[in-house]
Amino acid sequence: MSKLILIDGNSLSFRAFYALPLLQNKAGIHTNAIYGFAMLLEKIIKEEKPTHFLVAFDAGKTTFRHDKYSEYKGGRQKTPPELSEQFPYVRQLLDAYQIKRYELENYEADDIIGTLSKEANAAQFETIIVTGDRDLTQLATEDVTIYYTKKGVTDVDRYTPEFIAEKYDGLTPNQIIDMKGLMGDASDNIPGVAGVGEKTAIKLLKQFNTVENVYNHLDEVSGEKLKEKLENSKDDALMSKELATINCESPLEVSLKDTKLPDDPDMTSKVELFKKLEFKQLLEQVDVDGISDDTEAIELNVKHHFDDIDFKSLEKATIHFELDGTNYLKDDILKFGFYDGAHHIVIDADKIHEYPELVAWLENDQTEKAVYDAKKSYIVAHRLNIAIENIVFDVMLANYIIDPSRTIDDVNSVVTHYGQHYVKTSVEIYGKGKKKQVPENAVLNQHVATIIEAVSKAKPELQTQLDDYNQTELLDELELPLARILSKMEETGIYTVASDLQEMEKEIQAKLDVLIENIYEAAGEPFNINSPKQLGVVLFETLELPVIKKTKTGYSTAVDVLEQLQGQHPIIDYILEYRTLSKLQSTYVEGLQKVISEDNRIHTRFNQTLAQTGRLSSIDPNLQNIPVRLEEGRRIRKAFKSSDENNVIFAADYSQIELRVLAHITQDESMKQAFINNEDIHTATAMKVFNVGPDEVDSIMRRQAKAVNFGIVYGISDYGLSQSLGITRKQAKQFIDDYLDSFPGVKQYMEDIVKDCKAQGYVETLLHRRRYIPDITSRNFNLRGFAERTAMNTPIQGSAADIIKLAMVHFANEVKKTNFHAKLLLQVHDELIFELPKEEVEAFGEFIEDIMDNALELDVPLKVESSYGATWYDAK
Repeated sequence: MSKLILIDGNSLSFRAFYALPLLQNKAGIHTNAIYGFAMLLEKIIKEEKPTHFLVAFDAGKTTFRHDKYSEYKGGRQKTPPELSEQFPYVRQLLDAYQIKRYELENYEADDIIGTLSKEANAAQFETIIVTGDRDLTQLATEDVTIYYTKKGVTDVDRYTPEFIAEKYDGLTPNQIIDMKGLMGDASDNIPGVAGVGEKTAIKLLKQFNTVENVYNHLDEVSGEKLKEKLENSKDDALMSKELATINCESPLEVSLKDTKLPDDPDMTSKVELFKKLEFKQLLEQVDVDGISDDTEAIELNVKHHFDDIDFKSLEKATIHFELDGTNYLKDDILKFGFYDGAHHIVIDADKIHEYPELVAWLENDQTEKAVYDAKKSYIVAHRLNIAIENIVFDVMLANYIIDPSRTIDDVNSVVTHYGQHYVKTSVEIYGKGKKKQVPENAVLNQHVATIIEAVSKAKPELQTQLDDYNQTELLDELELPLARILSKMEETGIYTVASDLQEMEKEIQAKLDVLIENIYEAAGEPFNINSPKQLGVVLFETLELPVIKKTKTGYSTAVDVLEQLQGQHPIIDYILEYRTLSKLQSTYVEGLQKVISEDNRIHTRFNQTLAQTGRLSSIDPNLQNIPVRLEEGRRIRKAFKSSDENNVIFAADYSQIELRVLAHITQDESMKQAFINNEDIHTATAMKVFNVGPDEVDSIMRRQAKAVNFGIVYGISDYGLSQSLGITRKQAKQFIDDYLDSFPGVKQYMEDIVKDCKAQGYVETLLHRRRYIPDITSRNFNLRGFAERTAMNTPIQGSAADIIKLAMVHFANEVKKTNFHAKLLLQVHDELIFELPKEEVEAFGEFIEDIMDNALELDVPLKVESSYGATWYDAK
């Protein structure tokens, strides 16, 4: 039997957006709605195995219903830009799945779904409609089931005629329209009969069947008040029924045959989109066998010796270390590849010291090496007891500098941009999951040979582009030296005392145990605190606290709800503290213990090619996001200390670097003067926005000014600001408008940068790091709006990232000329963490502050604050 799935695209996009926390990929695109939608598609395809599929969307804001009632759907809040920017990607997602999508001018998605479900019903299809809108339940028949999403996008109620009869006391699906006519629908601004709710509507329909019949027998309606209400709202009731009726005869240009799914879908577009949006979990589930292999076949003559190489006269070569995995700090080193332009040589990595001339050549600071991933190359060579020198080119870093929006997975993902289509992906060579294994020698040797060939062939084109874009210095003077610095930081790691974390684990567990007892006592009974359903019953039924927000499965117990209930019952504070502490316990206190190496150090890895702004990120584990707002979170840093009791941990932190960059780039006089005069920028902002003196700025004003200051830097919307400040979107918009009026230089910059970006297609940081923003000229309002915000904030965030990287490079260069014994351990956004002897602290403090203050000359001073102590915690 044929099975058709019909999805209400707008309804499900909204559901997914509000069900999941705001997620972003490295390009800054919000992805929570797209991710939720993708999860729904995966679940439906897997469980329902449809033969036909269509997703319907609303075409615009006005439909034929607005002709009948201009206030139809009036009063709805404007869609947050964080959601609207995702709509085009939801459509891309459907194209990638090869699922038909359709919208029809002057009609709603409901009408498209109604018309197609009627056609499918006549053709004896089994039809499933997926929606977050109960209006569609009127379409239920023996062969049409409505999956109504109760919570999120995957928890559903199945509306069949039987379910509807049970839920609405015997009503038929068709009477749902009459019920809406009587009770109205606040979400669609359908008036109905004033004062008539669901219970009354059902009672009337059980007696009279339809709205029209209610009015034909008005004298039989019991209760004078109800009769009066009905009399007063007759026109509204009949109009409301008409508005709620889905048009199942809409003039569609698609039919059932257009909704047929391909028998053998091509996975390529799906995989590319998942990579772009960084849906790693969904990517893992894609069947590799279903992906077309677009690599070209190439056979290279691979040698396994260096007899033909004259190392004395050889000036440059391409080299590559092949590992069994992505963690180059510990994964097995399999092969070493070498290409001098004439010979492709691949040997087992453990045989490298059998060639002392090769080792000497690698360690020679005059011979030039080109690689893919310099940082990895330095570390792997060091693991093989080779102090590699003079890596002069890295195709991975060059590719990232030229266009940071490209997804970098492995060598294949980079060199294909430069015409080298013969390098296979790591998954093709090694497989994945349970099938993952090291291939036989012949396959691996050939693979390594294709890598050194491709790196060598791609290099000239990359170099030309870097020269053309004025970015050669960015590679040579910043990113390549930084790769070496990061390699040393990763190898050094940071000394971590497991017993401190274990002690903390016991302390937190003791606190959690007390909190659990307090919660049970306050509730009057034990229950599963981690179950939102059980917690909702305790709070809103047992304790009778005021209901703030309901979900389709009960009561919302989200953080924002609990915060609104603070002060109304002691249990609320206990629960909030319990949630925070249990998250801290599992993710950090327990999680960090698992990644302490045998040398008692944690060796994180810094990703140099992930963020489009140029910022570094940290993985396995991420040491850049240890929560520090809570004292317990800050205390985790106590476990990070010096391995030598004569040493200290020293932290140097840029103060408000992004706002200083903003002042420099925008040349706003008020902002510049605030920094030049060493004023508190948030107080200065509050004074201008609220038009008050310095003594009148209270803590709330300063907090709001701070949120707007940083919001401007990060391209915040009125929705985003309203969420962070707990105010209405209207108030948030007013704040942003007042801010821009107060700082005309910032306003002018925002207008100019968007114009420049439209003209050239990209924006740049102060060091010429580019970011291409093709959607800046998109005809799609949502894509263009997001692109404009990106254009505004990228030069600010990117320049700040460049400055701290410059400071790291300058430090590495200058410290060699001193007697300091300082080791750079970590970079945490605007902060550098060192380990050094106690007696050097004072002199080193002056040394590093001077380097960081002068990393790049701006029209406002850079300011560095430093501190030190026995542990990372004490260095704050």
